[in-house]
Amino acid sequence: MSNNDVLADTLYQAGEETGEKLWRLPLDGEYVEQIDSEIADIKNIGGRAAGTITAAAYLQKFVGDTPWAYLDIAGTAWEFTKKSYVPKGPSGIGVRLLLNLINGWNRLKL
Repeated sequence: MSNNDVLADTLYQAGEETGEKLWRLPLDGEYVEQIDSEIADIKNIGGRAAGTITAAAYLQKFVGDTPWAYLDIAGTAWEFTKKSYVPKGPSGIGVRLLLNLINGWNRLKL
């Protein structure tokens, strides 16, 4: 998820180039409401049905207009598929993707 289409598209392209696939989830009002709180300003956890989205909604409350992206890689942290570049154990998923993004950072027009 991201508040910036250029950043989201660039991350998607980095995923295509590295084989670390991404897809963008919605981040609209009905999900953001799940972190509303009657006691605190906001809760740091939403409903079970949209945990990834509510985690991004929580982040969104603090970043203002700064371009950001939220990558939920917890479910891919361990090797589940047979790929020559993913060893047994922790996968390192996201590292190749972020290195690709950093290498092209100067070309971004955020």
